[in-house]
Amino acid sequence: MSAALSNRTGGQERDALLRLVADSVPALIAYYEPENLRCVFANKAYAEANGWTVDTIVGKTVREAIGEQAWQVIEPEVARVLKSEKVEYVRTMILPSGEQRSIEVHLIPHLDEQKKMLGAFVLITDITRYQRAERTIRESEERWRKFATATNEGIFFHKDGILTDVNAALLEITGYAREEIIGKNVLEFVPTAWHKIMIDYMRRGSEDPYEAEVLHKKGHRIAVEVVAKTVYVDDHAYRMGALRDITARKHAEARIQYLAHHDMLTGLPNRAYLTERLSTILALARRHGTLAAIMFIDLDNFKTVNDTLGHHVGDALLKHVAARIKEVLREADMVSRLGGDEFLVILADFAAPEDAGKVSDKLLQSISAPIMLEGQKICAEASIGISVFPRDGDNADDLIRRADAAMYSAKEHGRGQSRFYTAGLSSEGAETMAREARLREALRHGEFLLHYQPQLSVADSRLVGIEALVRWRHPERGLIDPSEFIEFAEARGLIDEIGEYVLREACRQNKAWQQEGFAALPISVNVSAAQFQRGDLVAGVKRVLDETGLESRYLELELTESLLMDNETVGTALSGLRALGVKITVDDFGTGYSSLSYLKRYPIDKLKIDRSFIDDLNADADNRAIAVAIINLARTLKLTALAEGVERQEQLEFLREQGCDEFQGYLAGNPMPAEEFAAFARR
Repeated sequence: MSAALSNRTGGQERDALLRLVADSVPALIAYYEPENLRCVFANKAYAEANGWTVDTIVGKTVREAIGEQAWQVIEPEVARVLKSEKVEYVRTMILPSGEQRSIEVHLIPHLDEQKKMLGAFVLITDITRYQRAERTIRESEERWRKFATATNEGIFFHKDGILTDVNAALLEITGYAREEIIGKNVLEFVPTAWHKIMIDYMRRGSEDPYEAEVLHKKGHRIAVEVVAKTVYVDDHAYRMGALRDITARKHAEARIQYLAHHDMLTGLPNRAYLTERLSTILALARRHGTLAAIMFIDLDNFKTVNDTLGHHVGDALLKHVAARIKEVLREADMVSRLGGDEFLVILADFAAPEDAGKVSDKLLQSISAPIMLEGQKICAEASIGISVFPRDGDNADDLIRRADAAMYSAKEHGRGQSRFYTAGLSSEGAETMAREARLREALRHGEFLLHYQPQLSVADSRLVGIEALVRWRHPERGLIDPSEFIEFAEARGLIDEIGEYVLREACRQNKAWQQEGFAALPISVNVSAAQFQRGDLVAGVKRVLDETGLESRYLELELTESLLMDNETVGTALSGLRALGVKITVDDFGTGYSSLSYLKRYPIDKLKIDRSFIDDLNADADNRAIAVAIINLARTLKLTALAEGVERQEQLEFLREQGCDEFQGYLAGNPMPAEEFAAFARR
């Protein structure tokens, strides 16, 4: 009796343990007899998933247990297991709560030793989250494929330096086929000089962009910008990198840097570069006790050539003269074009002033030799002024100024000759005083006036801005262009008065137009270095805005790149102007300093692409590249790009294709008096 009780008790314990295990397994478990397909056993999860309890589901047929809809789906699978087949399939299961789940079902036949079916096990696993994860991965991979295909950037994956995947853009950049890259070390495609930098970058796991070079299949190097990040795939660390071909940008930067130190027309060094070199030459002459000389060369009949034969012939003449000057000079000497028809020559390391005189004679002879241009024989004569270091000065500024004075003396004494500077030269001082007196008289008599040039939208030629340009209404010569007096006014300290007049009149006129019902537009005014350096520009601008009633957002101040290099005075002024709400434009962008750091440092709003880059867009690939680079730079920095000197429709179409914002020039409208501009604006 006790043994039987013990057996029964042991069986109950085993049943309880079996029930505990079945209910604890993260799966749905059931067992059905084969004859009537009635449930003999089910764990709690299986019963509840079908809307039953463990007690109520036992004895139910499969059809009753899972419902008619599910039965219609699985009936063919049940028929297979009744034929002693193991069955696996995936289906959708709707829980009593209405939630839809994906399940993986295993139907396993239970056979005795004679292969007779005793029953069928049902094992169901919820695979919803796995399917969702797989779908997420597939969608992510699809997005990656679409991105990698659409982008122009070369995308690559590598593990420990071994390339595992690349996109089509990288193959396009490097010229390799996919099978030629995959499995290779990334360093095989990088010049040796860059190996250490790239190895250090990978070792540190850096994620900052840097510039490098990669090798094209044909052997040439490609300048690229690279950035990489560490990503994890199946718990393995990979490096995903992106590289951008910056060859065009590098060429444009090199071109901009070249232009910062050279004259565009002749290719000669410009005054900034010459001043740097002159300081070095004078230092060497001072150390070795030798002489140096400055020659100021001015063509005597250049204006006549320009006026009679046209500017293109004048430009050709300047190129010929530049080449002839270079032919006379030694390699140690230097020639620079200052602008217009003026050249400056430095003679280094010679023994006596007479040697400089001999060189000037050769220059006069070479320059005056006839030149055939467009079927015309042209004889270009020049006047040359000479100053000698250390006799005539100990620094570059004094030597240049005295060579200039000697050149004017040569012109006064008959032209076509050279003269050394002497202490008795007074012509420069007299002429300077006369010019200064006449400018002061013009200020007193109100002989200055403004013309207004429209600035239009590139997209739809809508009027979006105005530039105010000063003119001198000379009682004898008529309207005089600012190129003839602004630089002199700056040198003689008169630019403050002219600049204040321009600012005040521009603001007054703009406010008057707004009161007359014209659309409110920003008006742009050029500001000189002298106005910034005076130290009270911000206060002066605020005073003019208050007095004229013009809102600050309708005023733009234009300044040159060279002015932005004066960090101490300009930085404070620009911050003050930004606080007022005044916009800042960089004029003639691309022709000055090559450093672009000021674009990040200062509150700049607009870049004006110099007209020299717009003139020959069709013929000059460098100009196109620079124009595109400036437009892209402005877009990247969220600045407005305005092209100057747009005269032809094809130039406008090019700017429109490249995404330039605004333009001005002959095609938009020339500078005009206020009355004409008002009529233009109405049209």
